[in-house]
Amino acid sequence: MILMATKDEKHLYDLLRTIYHKKQRRFVPGTTKIHYAEAIYDHNEIYSVLQSLLSGWLGLGRNAHEFEKEFAKFLDVKHCILTNSGTSSNLLCVSALGLPKGTEALISATNFPTTLSVLIRNNIKPVFMDINPKTYNIDAEAIEECLTKKTKLIMLVHALGNPNEMDTIMEIADKHDLAIVEDTCDALGSKYDSRYLPTCGTLSTFSFYPAHQMTLGGGGAVVTDSDDFNLRIRSLRDWGRACTCDVCKLSLDKNAVCPLRFSRTPIKDYDKRFTYTSIGYNLQPVDLQAAIGLYQLKRLPEFIEKRKENFKQIYSELSKHEQYFILPESLPKADPCWFTFPITVKKDAPFKRKDIVGFLEKHHIDTRPIYGGNLLRQPAFEKISCRIPRKLANSDYVMKSGFFIGLHQGLTKEMLAYVLETFEDFIRQRT
Repeated sequence: MILMATKDEKHLYDLLRTIYHKKQRRFVPGTTKIHYAEAIYDHNEIYSVLQSLLSGWLGLGRNAHEFEKEFAKFLDVKHCILTNSGTSSNLLCVSALGLPKGTEALISATNFPTTLSVLIRNNIKPVFMDINPKTYNIDAEAIEECLTKKTKLIMLVHALGNPNEMDTIMEIADKHDLAIVEDTCDALGSKYDSRYLPTCGTLSTFSFYPAHQMTLGGGGAVVTDSDDFNLRIRSLRDWGRACTCDVCKLSLDKNAVCPLRFSRTPIKDYDKRFTYTSIGYNLQPVDLQAAIGLYQLKRLPEFIEKRKENFKQIYSELSKHEQYFILPESLPKADPCWFTFPITVKKDAPFKRKDIVGFLEKHHIDTRPIYGGNLLRQPAFEKISCRIPRKLANSDYVMKSGFFIGLHQGLTKEMLAYVLETFEDFIRQRT
């Protein structure tokens, strides 16, 4: 939160603004690299960090508590727990569920590796589902035929910001008593049925890595409407300790006295802050990250709209070449805030992915493959214990022929025009 109480602070703010704007680069087509993602911030976030540092408190404190409150309010959920990454958020959620060893969890084969890793580390057997090559999400209608009595969890990823078919999925989850961890790391700002994700999962996660819709310079969050899971997640995040207050008085005021430290403790006459009731971790961010987040959160609606505008422009231009590309689609009830713009080269196109990716990269336009592709083709996961109810043909094809480009809020009209002109140049040369 930006506060200026003295002339010195006002002078510092003005100085930062001047320095920041002097450092802004001019876009030169064919020379300036267009990144697939970019952290968009200015002198306001920098000043917020300095304010946080000058407060004399580096751990979780006032900014973190304020951010948790405001982020929960934005999403219309009851609780937000800040973490140090989206991966940590997923780990905390799966750990908090306390599922027995050998439990099965449905998961998309086309995924980010650590979304799978948190299942393996919790001794949960992954059951791999194929994707729809246009939405990059699992087919909700195929869920029931993949279930067994051991299936207790759906690790549900809204791929690249595209919402899943939540009506059908929640109906199945309720029918079979399945927990859902709703991985919303790529989908901040996306809506389903006119409501921001998450819609109705047991626990939901976010990432504030610099590539995402907004950033804290890193970090993540768990959100939930459950009071019980709120306490479990806070304990697991904070070393597993018994102290789980939403707002710690000691972090707000270094001279405060906590009335609960030596009352109602599991160990008689022992400090509650050093009593451990679960096997936890240290997955806290630092307060200066939340200081960045508070200002980023103010800008988030603007960021969301800009991403949607960029998506529409790219889609409109590339749709002229749908004979060569599978372009992304969303469901009727979905209103995505896309993380990136995914493209899959069709089998009968007169070129391969490597051809167009090589052309784009040569012209300084950043590309990436679709996550890790089919994770079972990755060396780390080739020999894991898992179940594959159906062939993963679409996941294999997207791994072979899919890629994405950027559509982030830092792209200017000139940058987008250059990207689209480069696509046109490639098509003219190869067809």
